[in-house]
Amino acid sequence: MISDIPQYNSFSKVILVEKGWSEDKKYYIETNDNRRLLLRLSDALNYDRKKSEFKVLKTISETEIPMSQPIDFGYCNKGLNCYMLLTWIEGEDAETILHELSSKEQYEIGVEAGKILQRIHSIPAPATQENWETRFNRKTDNKIKKYLECGIKIDGDNYFFDYIEKNRHLLANRPQSLNHGDYHVGNMIISSDNNLSIIDFNRFDYGDPWEEFNRIVWCAHCSKYFASGRINGYFNNEVPEDFFKLLAFYIISNTLSSVYWAIPFGRKEIETMLNQSKEVLEFYDYMQNPIPKWYTGVIN
Repeated sequence: MISDIPQYNSFSKVILVEKGWSEDKKYYIETNDNRRLLLRLSDALNYDRKKSEFKVLKTISETEIPMSQPIDFGYCNKGLNCYMLLTWIEGEDAETILHELSSKEQYEIGVEAGKILQRIHSIPAPATQENWETRFNRKTDNKIKKYLECGIKIDGDNYFFDYIEKNRHLLANRPQSLNHGDYHVGNMIISSDNNLSIIDFNRFDYGDPWEEFNRIVWCAHCSKYFASGRINGYFNNEVPEDFFKLLAFYIISNTLSSVYWAIPFGRKEIETMLNQSKEVLEFYDYMQNPIPKWYTGVIN
């Protein structure tokens, strides 16, 4: 499948990476000159999308954030696949190693995650981007429809629906930027000296930069200190009043869609998402308080 990649003759080791939710096939590569690389393979039907992703990665890399650096892109496997070659990030998955660190270290790495996100969001959305309020209201309506049709019910979903209807006005006049699209501890690597790197930009999109926090539930579940630091780092310790209200809106919208998203993956994944829904309701006192219970405030 990969023998027609131009750099193939320099590969001394090729190992399948069996983790993550991406449809891409991923391989760890070692080369004859001791470089460590990541190879991502996709169906050739995804060529245009992957070409756009590679271009975006090049743009993001110019902001000098710690990430897999894009090296090469093109067709392989006689045109049946397209490939992306990137540098390999050394370290451990953040979600598995954070708990081994002190609360202060967790918070400080969270602050760094927030500052890195600031830099990603410094890249503006195209001028042709659809108005955010129109787009996200449509997206939310679609998620509600699919949730109601899926046949699986969140206990207390009425609190979610009430909150959404009372807070749609918060979507008005929101700016838009480039978004990572899946920014949480599952797509972060921590090195042996506690430096943070970001991986897996394959869900990149353009939209309200604050929507990027919709998966912070995963971060909070792993470490409330990291999640709090991520918010404070992003806002330089000056969190706007409307942020938490809008964040709750985005988390609710994402929580509803996670239920029907999980169905193809089986009962275990469905239970995971239902449990997370319960956590969200408890975080927000059944949507009575927009500041989640896990938020610690600023830690010096």
